[in-house]
Amino acid sequence: MSGRHNNKLPTNLPQLQNLIKRDPHSYTEEFLQQYRHYQSNVQIFKHQPDKPNKELAELVMFLAQIGHCYQEQLANFPQELAELLLNHHTVLESDLRMTFCKALILLRNKDLINPTSLLELFFELLRCHDKLLRKTLYTHIVTDIKNINAKHKNNKLNTTLQNFMYTMLRDSNPMAAKISLDVMVELYKRNIWNNAKTVNVITTACFSKVTKILVAGLKFFLGKDEDEKKDSDSESENEGPTSRDLMVRYNTGKKTSKNKKKMEKAMKVLKKHKKKKQVEVFNFSAIHLIHDSQDFSEKLFKQLETSNERFEVKIMMMELISRLVGIHELLLLNYYPFLQRFLQPHQREVTKILLCAAQSSHQLVPPEIIESVVMTIANNFVTDRNSGEVMTVGINAIKEVVTRCPLAMNEDLLQDLTQYKSHKDKNVVMSARGLIQLFRSLNPHMLHRKDRGKPTESSTEAKIQNYGELGAKDHVPGAEVLEVEKEKEEDEDEEGWESASVSDEDDDDGEWVDVHHSSDEGQAEMAEKLQNIPPEERKAKAAAVSTSRLLTQEDFKKIRLAQMAKDLNAAPPKGQKRKNVEIDDSDEEGGGELLSLRAIEHLHKKPKSDKETRLATAMAGRTDRKEFVRKKTKLNPFASTSNKEKKRNKNFMMMRHSQNVRTKGKRSFRDKQIALRDSLLKKRKFK
Repeated sequence: MSGRHNNKLPTNLPQLQNLIKRDPHSYTEEFLQQYRHYQSNVQIFKHQPDKPNKELAELVMFLAQIGHCYQEQLANFPQELAELLLNHHTVLESDLRMTFCKALILLRNKDLINPTSLLELFFELLRCHDKLLRKTLYTHIVTDIKNINAKHKNNKLNTTLQNFMYTMLRDSNPMAAKISLDVMVELYKRNIWNNAKTVNVITTACFSKVTKILVAGLKFFLGKDEDEKKDSDSESENEGPTSRDLMVRYNTGKKTSKNKKKMEKAMKVLKKHKKKKQVEVFNFSAIHLIHDSQDFSEKLFKQLETSNERFEVKIMMMELISRLVGIHELLLLNYYPFLQRFLQPHQREVTKILLCAAQSSHQLVPPEIIESVVMTIANNFVTDRNSGEVMTVGINAIKEVVTRCPLAMNEDLLQDLTQYKSHKDKNVVMSARGLIQLFRSLNPHMLHRKDRGKPTESSTEAKIQNYGELGAKDHVPGAEVLEVEKEKEEDEDEEGWESASVSDEDDDDGEWVDVHHSSDEGQAEMAEKLQNIPPEERKAKAAAVSTSRLLTQEDFKKIRLAQMAKDLNAAPPKGQKRKNVEIDDSDEEGGGELLSLRAIEHLHKKPKSDKETRLATAMAGRTDRKEFVRKKTKLNPFASTSNKEKKRNKNFMMMRHSQNVRTKGKRSFRDKQIALRDSLLKKRKFK
C-alpha cells in the first residue's frame, strides 16, 4: 500500500506523461499546471541562461512528448523553444542545449514544426563548440531531408535549403561551413540532391581558404559512383557470339594444334570486341554536371600555381584538373609544362603525376604539346641508368598518353622504345611488348617490319586520324556481308538445317541427333568471298545495303561476326611470307573515362624481397609450430634427473661394453615387437 501513496502526479512526470498519452482529456488540469510551471521556469532561465536548470530540461522533454495531445495549448511552444536556442545558444549549458535540440527533433518527427525554420536554426547551431551536438544535428538534417523527399521531391523546400547552404559555405565559421558541405555530399551520394545545382554549389568549396573544406570538395569530385561501377560489369552478352560458343565450335571438330591456336586467337579477338562494344560508363557523374568546366579548371589551375598547401593537397588538385581536362576535352595548354617540372624519377608520388599527365591527354590537344611531355618521360625514365621498375613505369605512362593522343608519338621514338623488347628485365620487356601491341592496332607502319606481326584485314585498314579529323562514315561498316548472306539463303534452306528439323520432330525419343554446323562453313566461305572483293566495291555495297533496308538485330549480329573475322583472317599476301610474332595482350585494359594507377604501376613480374623481409616472413611462419615441439613431462622443471635418463644421455663409448648394449643386437624379432609396444604405450601415457 505504501507504493500507492508515492504516485503523486505533479512530481512524477513520466507517469503523468504515460497517463496523458492514454487519455488526454481526463488530465487537462494536470497538464495546464505543468505548463504554467514551465512558463515560470522559462522566466527564471532568461535571467540566468548560463546556469544549469535540470527542472526546466525535464519539463521541456515532457511537453515535447505530449505535444500532439494538446496542439492548441502548445501551438507557440516550438517557436518559443527555437527562440530560446537562437538567442542563448552560445552561453547555454551543453546538456540543456542538447535537451532543447532533442525536444525540437521530437516535435519535428511529430510534424508539429516547419522543417525550413528548424533546419535553418540547426545550421546556426553548427557554430557551437560542441562536437556531440554537431554530430546529432548533422544526422538529423540528413535524415529529415531524406524523409521529406522520400515519396516525391519537394523542389520548393530543396531550393530554399540549397540557397541557405550556399551562404553557409561562405560562412566565417569553418566548422559550420564544413558540416554544411558534408550534408550536401551525403545527400548527393544518397541520390536525394543529385542535381546540377548541388554540384555547382560544391565547386565553390574547392576554392576555400580552409584546408579541410578544400580537401572535402576535392575528394567529392575525385570519388567514384559505386552503382555505376557495378552496372558496368553487368553488360548483357546475348548479342553476338559468346566464349562458350567459340569453345563448342572449336572442340566439336578434330583436336589439332592448328585448331587450338585458332580458338585462342578467336577468344582474344572476342575479348577485345566486347571491350569496344561496352556502353560508355560515366565513372563519376558529378564532373559532368559542372556548368562551366573550362572556367572551373582555369581557376583551379591558377589556385594550384600560387598554392602553399601540403604536397598531398596539390596532388589532389592536379588529379581533379586532369580529370576535368580529359573528360570534357578542355584546352589548358599551360598545364602540361607545369606537369613536366615534376616528371622526375626521384619525385615524390611520381606515379600519380604520370597518371595526371596521361589522364589530361586527349585528341584535341595540339600534338606538339603532348609530344614534349612524352619526350620528357622518355628522357627521364626510359634510360639504362635507371632501374627496371622506373623504366617500366615510364613506358607504361607513355603507352597511356599515346593511347589517348596517338599523334604525340613520332616514328623514331617508337622504334627506340620497341628495342627494349629484348631488355634483361622482364617488366621492361612486357611493357615494350604492350607498346608494340598498341601500335599494331593503331598504325602498324610506324613499327619495324619484324614487329608488325602477321597482317590482318583490320590492321591493313588501321590509320591514325590527323589533328582535328573526324571519322564520319555514310554507311554501316561491315554491312556488305548482308548481301552475300542473302545470296546464300536459298542454298542453306536445302542443306543446312535438315538434321535440326529432325531433332525437333523426334524430341521425345531422348536420342542424340547430329547437327551440322553449317554456320561455320558459311562464315568461312563468306570471308573468302569478301577477301576477293576490292575495298572500294565493299564500301559501295555497304552503303547500298545501309540505305536500302532496315537492319535487324540478326543483321547486326552478322556484321559483328564479319568485323571480328577481319581481326582473325590474314590479309592478302603481298610478298615474302613473314613469321608471326605473337605478343600476349591479356593484361590490356579497355580505356574508359578514368585511368587507374595500376595501369602506370603495373609490374608483370613480382619484385624480389630483401633479406629483412624474407627473414621476417620466415620467423612469422615459425610461431604456430608448438605441436612439433617436444613436450616436457616433468612436473617440476628444476627437479633432478633419474638414473634411467642419465644413462640415456651418457656417451656411447662409455656404454658400448655394458650388458644391455651387447645383448640388444641379439634380440629376437618377438622381443623387439614387445619393446616397441611398451615404448609406444609409455609415450601415450605421458602425453
